[in-house]
Amino acid sequence: MMDNFTPGPFEEELTAAGVPRHLHGWLGRYGIGALVVKMGIHFLEMSPERTVATMPVEGNTQVAGILHGGAHVVLAETLGSFSASIHAGPGRHAVGIEVSAAHHRSISSGLVTGTCTAIHLGRTLVTHEVVMTDAEGRRLSTARITNMVRDNAPAT
Repeated sequence: MMDNFTPGPFEEELTAAGVPRHLHGWLGRYGIGALVVKMGIHFLEMSPERTVATMPVEGNTQVAGILHGGAHVVLAETLGSFSASIHAGPGRHAVGIEVSAAHHRSISSGLVTGTCTAIHLGRTLVTHEVVMTDAEGRRLSTARITNMVRDNAPAT
């Protein structure tokens, strides 16, 4: 049984990714996911209403040397899914059912900041808008993600 005080096997990963200490018990058995680690996503804030993280452009580019459009979507889905999962709370989980993105401008170096803001926090559906910006605050892309909140299956 995991509690909010016993370190799990992913303690170092969570700390390195900037996950707030009060969420380590929840994520301690699962970590943040291999793709999140590979993309270099680092969390600055995490809550149902607002989650903020950065991601480096380096290592996440497409052949033309700019941030891959899919990397924008990975950041957006990561932020929206974590926010929805925190909203779901103990005994429930969130599953993505829709994600869309519009790309406004490219970026070829530096950090991208994703800011995820709740649009709707319902009992069964949760929707967030995620805005990706560069270091100067210019909007790079806008995404929207909807998650369905479900009860966990009973333990057998």
